[in-house]
Formats: sequence, C-alpha cells, structure tokens
Amino acid sequence: MPVSFVSKEPIVATKMKVLLTQDVDMLGAAGEIKEVSGGYGRNYLLPKGMAIVATRGAIKQAEERLQAQRKREAALRADAEVLAQRIAGVTLSFSERAGEGERLFGSVTATDIAGKLHAALGVEIDRRHVMLDEPIKRVGEFDVSYRVMAGVVATIKVVVNAIAE
Repeated sequence: MPVSFVSKEPIVATKMKVLLTQDVDMLGAAGEIKEVSGGYGRNYLLPKGMAIVATRGAIKQAEERLQAQRKREAALRADAEVLAQRIAGVTLSFSERAGEGERLFGSVTATDIAGKLHAALGVEIDRRHVMLDEPIKRVGEFDVSYRVMAGVVATIKVVVNAIAE
C-alpha cells in the first residue's frame, strides 16, 4: 500500500503586515502598509529590501518621512508655478532666412527655444521640457508649451520672422 505524505490537517496561511520601502508592481507604492502572505513577505519582500515589518516605530517614521516629502513637493510646486508665470509672459523672436511661401531654409527647434528662453530669464531651461512636436519651419506666430514640472505647464509665444535679403 502506497504511503501518502499529504497531511489531513488544514494548512493555515499566515499573514503579515509590511511597510513598503519602494514601489512594488501589483502590490503598492512606497510608504504604504500592506498585508501579504507570510512566505511572500519573508522570502521575497524582506530579503530584497522592498519592505520592512510594519512595527509601530516603522509606521511612525514612514508617516514623518511622508509628511516631509509632501512639504518638499509643495515647495517645489510653488517655485514651479512662479517660474511658469514668468515664462508665460515671455515672447521669443527668431529671425531666419526664408524662401518662397515663407518657408524657412532651416528650422526653429526645441534647443533654439530653450537657449533663447535661458538668455531671456537667466534660469536653467531643459530643452526636453519644450513640448514641440516637430521643429517650426514656417514664418509666423506660434504658441509653444513648456513643462516646468508634472502638472505645471507654461505657454511661450514664439515669433518667427523672415530675414530680408
């Protein structure tokens, strides 16, 4: 008669509360308290440093860290909104050579706009934040958006003039 190794007693799944130290896909974001199975917590999350056991002290520290981070983000957002207001009042003028139909021989790129904006304001401007789908290749007035930070966008007026030859 074959021997069975299956126990007749039900297996009790143990749960544990963990405080996530970093974002974990399909589980949660850093700073959140989650209840996970004991094996997942002990064998995966804790050894990889993705979480710590949720003790009262750890929870209190996480809350304090979260409050400090929110204060920093609020200060950064306030600074970004002030910069966005400064940027919104700027009109940049470019003089480029143009051919028939007021089509430019070259183009005005995000790098050109960032350079002129830096010269006008004296503030560090990242060309990757200039939201220009394609370079400007015609004479005229254009509204170009600049993403100061997530959720804060300023509109710059760009005027492209043709050089008389």
